[in-house]
Amino acid sequence: MGDTHVGPSPCRNRDQLLEELDFYGVGRAVIYHAQTEEISPVDGNRMLEDWLHDDTRLIPQWSVMPTKDSLGQIQELHAAGRVRSVRLSNTTGAGLPFRPWAFDMLLSWLSETEIPLWLPLPDMDSHEVVATLQEYPSLITVLVGAHYTHALAVRPILQALPNAHLELSRYEPIGEVEALRDEFGAERLVYGSWYTRYAMGAILFYLHHTDLNDEELRSVCSGNVERIMKL
Repeated sequence: MGDTHVGPSPCRNRDQLLEELDFYGVGRAVIYHAQTEEISPVDGNRMLEDWLHDDTRLIPQWSVMPTKDSLGQIQELHAAGRVRSVRLSNTTGAGLPFRPWAFDMLLSWLSETEIPLWLPLPDMDSHEVVATLQEYPSLITVLVGAHYTHALAVRPILQALPNAHLELSRYEPIGEVEALRDEFGAERLVYGSWYTRYAMGAILFYLHHTDLNDEELRSVCSGNVERIMKL
């Protein structure tokens, strides 16, 4: 959520976001601030506070990168009981590969505290994702934004990482949601929109026109995230 340095958000404030959620029938949403991707996870996390109220409809997801100030901020939020999940800020563009020698302190702490990690798959090297996460087998992860160009890699990734889940905001190959359900179970799949990059309702519409049954849809659209984040 929130404006970026290159343009305004479609939803300028919390009330407009709630209207958007109501339009698509979304009861609760996990949100992070766009500035965490564009500028700084530390500053973006501070800006996220303006979107949060006492109700539980908007669930914060704090962004993080493997630096002292970023990890320190997340640890303070965790000590206050406010961290259900974190989202990895894209460091590839800044020249920092996703390897244990760069991320061990962060990934070890997340493993120890049982905090799940969301990773932006299109912004990362698939080999680094698998090789590094295999070093932290207890860490629960959600791989965000898989595109149809990832279709050949998705199955080997899920096979290699038993605690990884696939977010479906851009995973559009016809019949593949059902095929992944059959092979890995609906519990490994997560509805997400990656709004505002993509529209909120497109993949939701798509999921409701697959042959997932009602129980599987409930798991994919809400239950799996509730379980992963211990909501």
